[in-house]
Amino acid sequence: MDVIEGTLHTPEALKIGVGDAHVVLHMAGRTRAPERSAFIQDNVEGTLHLMQAAGNAPTVVHTIVASSLAAVGSGGSGIVDESTPLRPVSDYGYSKARMEEVLQSWIPRLPLTIIRPPAVYGPRETDILTFFQSVARGLCPIVGDGAQPSLSLVFADDLVQGILNSVGRKTAFGQTYFMGGPCQVAWNDVRNATAQVLGRRVLTLRVPRSIVPVVGAVSEWFGKLTGTYPPLNREKAREILQAALMCSSKKASQDLGYAPATDLEHGIRETIAWYQARNWL
Repeated sequence: MDVIEGTLHTPEALKIGVGDAHVVLHMAGRTRAPERSAFIQDNVEGTLHLMQAAGNAPTVVHTIVASSLAAVGSGGSGIVDESTPLRPVSDYGYSKARMEEVLQSWIPRLPLTIIRPPAVYGPRETDILTFFQSVARGLCPIVGDGAQPSLSLVFADDLVQGILNSVGRKTAFGQTYFMGGPCQVAWNDVRNATAQVLGRRVLTLRVPRSIVPVVGAVSEWFGKLTGTYPPLNREKAREILQAALMCSSKKASQDLGYAPATDLEHGIRETIAWYQARNWL
């Protein structure tokens, strides 16, 4: 495997990286930033730079781009699908929706597929790590009662397999797919599975929805003191309260044979084992 150093804003590196590739997988993107402009620069303009490189490469037969459930934004409390209009509520979601919009002009010129994962967990994932760290300390914050299924979670291995299933499939050209987990999950289930894997008794901290924006703002303020931008911020708080968090994978199942098989406890066990082996947890 050749490693080409560069960014989505380095045309020469993109040209070399695409090279004589047959398939281009665009999984890069910015997920945290204090300003919308940073999301636009990387998630929209950076993606366009890669499309230009792929479009100029005569060997490329399929390009697959990762978007996000966040692009949908306000989709109610139910389970959304690919027909749900895009009404993003965060700057990140807006950038992904805008990215999808500009990609439409490339579909006639480039065999293109858009994948929209919901929340992803697994080895190397850093945003949900803060939840596992909290449970490891014996405290589990949950917004609301956490009893009802309210979240689509996909294990990284299942998502990767789904993406590979789409490679080279002509039925996937010009299409958009959600790829979630085997079922919708409740936060209490995530807590229970995590506590069991860690062998910890945990105290559940019920967070009223009304104070989630306050928690996000305070977290951002502490982040400024430490020179970091935290996973829970005002933008993420807005998504928690207003954005659709569950999606249907029916279309991917029908077209691509997508069949996520990793149950919650197994996925969390594998994720935590990876964290612990590297002293992340």
